[in-house]
Amino acid sequence: MKITKSPLKDLLIIEPAIFEDKRGYFFESYNIEKFNSIGVSHQFVQDNQSLSQKGVLRGLHFQNPPFAQGKLVRVIKGAVLDVTVDIRKDSETYGRHFVFELNEKNKSMLFIPPGFAHGFLTLEDNTIFFYKCTNYYNKASEDTLLWSDSTLNIDWKIQNPIISEKDMEGKPFHGFLSLF
Repeated sequence: MKITKSPLKDLLIIEPAIFEDKRGYFFESYNIEKFNSIGVSHQFVQDNQSLSQKGVLRGLHFQNPPFAQGKLVRVIKGAVLDVTVDIRKDSETYGRHFVFELNEKNKSMLFIPPGFAHGFLTLEDNTIFFYKCTNYYNKASEDTLLWSDSTLNIDWKIQNPIISEKDMEGKPFHGFLSLF
């Protein structure tokens, strides 16, 4: 397993060791001892999976304390443009974003600690996105930043994504009061 630090503090890129032969492939996507050895000691309590068609944009989502969630995200099938935004007020990378392609070929994962907003754009039809969470979903604590916010200036590489009403009504970053 190869671990790379991203430009955003505490956000990690994880590339599993993949074993391939004529039958297919095998890789270990999670091992608590290996994650603890790299400083990721969060306990995962919930797994989520979504299926989306090409051009669907989901995000930028997060849960406020005390129900904040860390996430270990990956693509099972297809591809996404994955975007994270640091919303931790005391972080030197506060307000900065990181964009990374996750797909079924590279099998890379991101560890997104609590205190980040997260979203993704599907690049292929029938994309299956999977993530482990460090806290349970809590509707009262969920929040959304506006995906198209000009202050964040994220290049989603699409003009008219398919987006939910909730995501269209996300909060602008300018004036956003982070609870992290």
